Amino acid sequence: MRVSFDRVTHRAVVAALAASGSLLCIAPGAHAARAPLAPEVRLTDGVVEGIKMRGQHKDIRVFRGIPYAAPPVGEFRFREPQPVARWAGALKARQFGPRCMQAPVTGTAKPDFRSKEMSEDCLYLNVWTPASNADAKLPVLVYFHGGGFVSGDGSEPRYDGTTMASRGVVAVTVNYRLGVFGFLASPDAATESSNGATGNFGLLDQVAALRWVRDNIAQFGGDPSKVTIAGNSAGSVAVSAHMVSPLSRGLFARAIGESGGAFAPNRLWAREQAVAAASQFSTRVGATSLQQLRSLPARTLLTASTQLKFAPGSAIFWPHVDGHFLPASPEQVFASGGQAQVPLLVGSNAQEQPFTALLGKAAPTPEAWREAIQTHFKDHAEEVLAHYPGNDTEEVKHAAAALAGDLFVNHSTWRWMDHHRQTGQSPVFYYRYTQPLPPELKASSEPAQPDQPAPGAAHNAQVAYSLGNLEHLRHYAWTAADYDVSRVFSRYIEQFVKTGNPNGAASGAAATEQGVVATAGSVPDWGAVRTDNRGMLQQIIGENTHASWDRSAPRQGLIQRLVESGQLNDFALPIPQ
Repeated sequence: MRVSFDRVTHRAVVAALAASGSLLCIAPGAHAARAPLAPEVRLTDGVVEGIKMRGQHKDIRVFRGIPYAAPPVGEFRFREPQPVARWAGALKARQFGPRCMQAPVTGTAKPDFRSKEMSEDCLYLNVWTPASNADAKLPVLVYFHGGGFVSGDGSEPRYDGTTMASRGVVAVTVNYRLGVFGFLASPDAATESSNGATGNFGLLDQVAALRWVRDNIAQFGGDPSKVTIAGNSAGSVAVSAHMVSPLSRGLFARAIGESGGAFAPNRLWAREQAVAAASQFSTRVGATSLQQLRSLPARTLLTASTQLKFAPGSAIFWPHVDGHFLPASPEQVFASGGQAQVPLLVGSNAQEQPFTALLGKAAPTPEAWREAIQTHFKDHAEEVLAHYPGNDTEEVKHAAAALAGDLFVNHSTWRWMDHHRQTGQSPVFYYRYTQPLPPELKASSEPAQPDQPAPGAAHNAQVAYSLGNLEHLRHYAWTAADYDVSRVFSRYIEQFVKTGNPNGAASGAAATEQGVVATAGSVPDWGAVRTDNRGMLQQIIGENTHASWDRSAPRQGLIQRLVESGQLNDFALPIPQ
């Protein structure tokens, strides 16, 4: 954080007016020709000055780049987040803070950043609020970005909080340390820590942000007792971890997970695995002590981390069970009912991975499918083929995509849902998202012709829809159907944040197997998970949103057996991005 005179305006009079802790608007009696005062909020650490924007039929106030912890540089590198220093005057919170250190991402997963730079000094958050004073007590949505714990940023347009704020929700996005900076588990760092833990700094950053929300969000009109944490992909993994962590207990009242959970095959590392990865990295950069690691330029560490590979598609740094943030594995805690007892909205997408993730360049023939399964699963091949049959080309494509998706994030998400359904003592709302992204626009604004249209919703395709942010992603050829799907999904998210139920405070009739087709101005009722001989109730969210029965439990059981047998230990799985 560079809370220096380039970001701080010494406006003593305005700061004094903000002492009440409320958002400041146009001064009463001000001349019509004068520009309105920028909205200001007094926090525990100082005053922040934001901007006023027009949302959907409502004015909102936006505060970008608010520091929630001290810059994690120098002696604060590879340490738990430290308190931010108080500042004098009004801190201009008009621009997004720097994104955390990360290697460039290419291809379809490439993020679209609105932050102007990248820096190790990156612990900032952003707030969108419709409230004009501190008495509104509005529900709060805190969103953790995805990116495999190695990339991403709270400034990405898909996470924009304008729509949610326009609907009466205070929205917050958070930057947290990534990669080597966020998850290097140096043993030396453990010895200097008061709790004997090391690594997981990125998750501890998120805890610090949640504590900031607890202490400050009321000044933005938010209710600290009505906080929902949410995330996609790695952000979703983080949400499931917060449900386990004693450090996060009491800091949120509801949870949303989109495509990812801290369960096998995406289970969190053991401490020994994290320490071994840190040792390997230290050797790579020639550092024999924590001080040497702290003395190296951030770019040097970043470059070295991108060159260190364990296996194709595997993580180089990953959260682990450290005995502090995580006293035990999420699997153990959820199985015993020790997780946060809060309502959960969770699900994944229809095509989290394409069939080529398992078949590669091989043609999707029954022969190629059998060969691939025998190569990957050996003694378990026949059992796998029984659950993922491929007797013709189309069936092979479907089976390969289903298995690849299960091994990627579907199973871990399903496992999270199933555990909380059984031990959570709170309602669980489970979805499957089916709307594919439309083609991207060419420079001429004409729809591009994709080489191979995705038959289903790819990984992270749902994010902009769920937050009502299609208009912020202008490089897609959105259709009326896309906007209607977004209307439905974002309404579910809005109502869940407000009430803990995607149907709102007063839900309609119980969802049925046939379901109700979404129409303009209404959304189909979404029933909490229950089971019977037809399967497990889930909501299909797409162009035809309706209730359905998930019958994947037998194949999810197979994946769990493969995990427990160690069959997947050497399997090169991609990491949630």
